[in-house]
Amino acid sequence: MSSQKIIAALIVALSVTACASAKKLDTFDLSAATPEITASRKQGRQILIAAPSALKALDGENIVVRSGPNSISFLKGAQWADRLPNIVQSRLAQAFEGTGRLGGVGRPGDGLAIDYQIITNIRTFNIDASAGETAVVEIAVKVLNDKNGTVRATRVFRSAAPVAGGGNASYVAALDRAFDDVSGEIVRWTLSVI
Repeated sequence: MSSQKIIAALIVALSVTACASAKKLDTFDLSAATPEITASRKQGRQILIAAPSALKALDGENIVVRSGPNSISFLKGAQWADRLPNIVQSRLAQAFEGTGRLGGVGRPGDGLAIDYQIITNIRTFNIDASAGETAVVEIAVKVLNDKNGTVRATRVFRSAAPVAGGGNASYVAALDRAFDDVSGEIVRWTLSVI
């Protein structure tokens, strides 16, 4: 066997060993809210859930921990199942669909003739370690009339949930509860203004 083949075989073997020994991260998702809705059915109205905007720290798979007013870190050994804005967009779409009150709910590229766009900005989505380990979620929402380009309504939604227990699963469960509150309120409010 030539020395080049031996070196190539060693590199492949070391790469496989390095991948096998890398510690796997706990991977988490969020649940879709199932809010109680009293609003009437919005016959034929179709909405588009736009991709949420977020600062770079929140626009990824890392789970953010805020240790002070100007300092953040990431939850060790844990990650989101996808970029956080993608998960939020998907779960909001599911929450709206689950109400059965709309003619259609879609995301960009779904080909709907939409009446309203739901535009969101994820402002906070973290564990606040400086406040006794509390999950905080804050999302700003604009309801945009897609027919004439005017903003129908705008509001900021915020919720906090205490972390019960220790470990990554407890932190994410608290974030999930706070997100459930916020997304449920977003759905109820949106249905009341369109």
